[in-house]
Amino acid sequence: MVLTIARRLLPLLLITMVFSGCVTTERGGVGTKADKEKALEYSVSLARNYIRSGNWEAAKRHLRTAIEIDDSSAEVYEAMALVFQNTGEFEFAEENYKKSIKLDSDFSRVRNNYAAFLYQQRRYEEAAEQLEMVVADTLYDKRSGAYINLGRAYMQLDKIQEAEQAFYRAHLMARRNVPLLYQLADVYYRLEQFPKSQSYYDAYRSQVKQQPAQALWLGIRLADKFGDNDSLSSYSLALKNLYPTSKEYLEYREQFINE
Repeated sequence: MVLTIARRLLPLLLITMVFSGCVTTERGGVGTKADKEKALEYSVSLARNYIRSGNWEAAKRHLRTAIEIDDSSAEVYEAMALVFQNTGEFEFAEENYKKSIKLDSDFSRVRNNYAAFLYQQRRYEEAAEQLEMVVADTLYDKRSGAYINLGRAYMQLDKIQEAEQAFYRAHLMARRNVPLLYQLADVYYRLEQFPKSQSYYDAYRSQVKQQPAQALWLGIRLADKFGDNDSLSSYSLALKNLYPTSKEYLEYREQFINE
């Protein structure tokens, strides 16, 4: 009787042990992967906090840990590039930007940061190439800013028509961006579309407490185009008093005083 019951229970016990073993293994695997991802996220988050506070060595320490956890994370190499960029180690910065993009070619944020790096290095053509790919990403949350940066790169390349298109697209996405109004006023002046330039300049001027030197210089030239002597005198006096050592004031003196 006892032997018969034992024989009946043995298969059930074996089945229970097999399934128990499978469940334990499955849970262990998922837990390990989740822990790895969590550790990676934590290390990168700490590194970014140190980057924001300018503690480069601490940031690198946490990023080395992150690379040990996962050496195929595009985000880790992007953060490492930011560290090297800020410490003036530009060769290493570029190397890490390229690693990040190679690992994730659709990572628009890193392309945008890489473009800013290239712009800083005065490599405007390359910066524009990266930004053209960034603005093509219609879901990128900082797309309007990328269009502004693209417009600035085009301005440096003397591609004024392309710059106008980039700035205007940015304006449609971010109408409350006040500095962008100046960029549009400037680009339309260069295109000799003076009424449009004046319109954007007036919108810009009405929303800033104190104009920078370049904006006052643009106001002076627009006032001269439209024969507005009162505005010309007012902006000229402001430029002289506020920015007497600026290149804009030197240009003003050469064009209006030494005629």
